[in-house]
Amino acid sequence: MTDEINYQNNPLHGLSLNQMLTELVDHYGFKILHAYLQINCFNKNPSIESAEKFLKKTTWAREKVEAFYMYQYKSLPKAKYDQYQIPPRDRIIPDDQRPGEPKELSLEDAERLHEQRERRAAERGKARSVDKVRRSPKAQTRTSETRKPSSEDGAIDPWANSKWKK
Repeated sequence: MTDEINYQNNPLHGLSLNQMLTELVDHYGFKILHAYLQINCFNKNPSIESAEKFLKKTTWAREKVEAFYMYQYKSLPKAKYDQYQIPPRDRIIPDDQRPGEPKELSLEDAERLHEQRERRAAERGKARSVDKVRRSPKAQTRTSETRKPSSEDGAIDPWANSKWKK
């Protein structure tokens, strides 16, 4: 039995970062890539060379672009949870899944998607902050006795032993 895994069905197998960026930029352009991915290398001084340099140094951004390539440009179905936890280049694509035609994307759709993500994040943030207050023992027991003394109280002078004090 061999431990080799067949990555042949993964569209990223054997594809260089430069080739991937060239395909994406030729099809979508830098404006749509920036609108969907929210990565500044596609907005500020956009070029394939500068984007490639940034993506080689920044793992999270490269993985985000690779996932965009697989699921938007190649139109593969979304990965299952266990596969989604590993980088896109290492994912195993089932043999019955084949890349399709690139999805048609627009700036309006990107803006709508961005607004949805912000709204969900705000809802999750509010829910989390409310839960933290409910669960936090410090939030319930905070009194003036637990407050740190300030310099106004005269208890602490941070410059008392300073060599610059005259």
